[in-house]
Amino acid sequence: MLKKYNRLKLRRAFSATYNNNNNNCTVGNSLIVLYAGKIKSDKNCPTRVGFVVSKKIDKRAVVRNRIKRLMRENIRLMIKNSECSIINNYQSLIFMAKNDISDKSIVEIRNTILILLNKLANKNI
Repeated sequence: MLKKYNRLKLRRAFSATYNNNNNNCTVGNSLIVLYAGKIKSDKNCPTRVGFVVSKKIDKRAVVRNRIKRLMRENIRLMIKNSECSIINNYQSLIFMAKNDISDKSIVEIRNTILILLNKLANKNI
């Protein structure tokens, strides 16, 4: 489970991340769209991560929650193993699922997340 201090929970935090004025902070592909918040000025505060799965993807909450759990577990493992350093550069990250994600495995979702994080890193260099 993702640690409490790494979770993005408040509506105003989600809104602030979505409304970030820097347009270079959004990347996506056919499975996931990644919104990145402000770049950290204080390296001691943890990065907060949020996950969004719309009812348009599936009306059943069981399916939506499974998708969120898969994304959350991948991020937890990346933070734990320090696999992707770009995660620690931002105050907040939001992963928004798209329609094609419902039948994907954890490995395919992990590869998609890594691709998006690398795109984000290359965009902001």
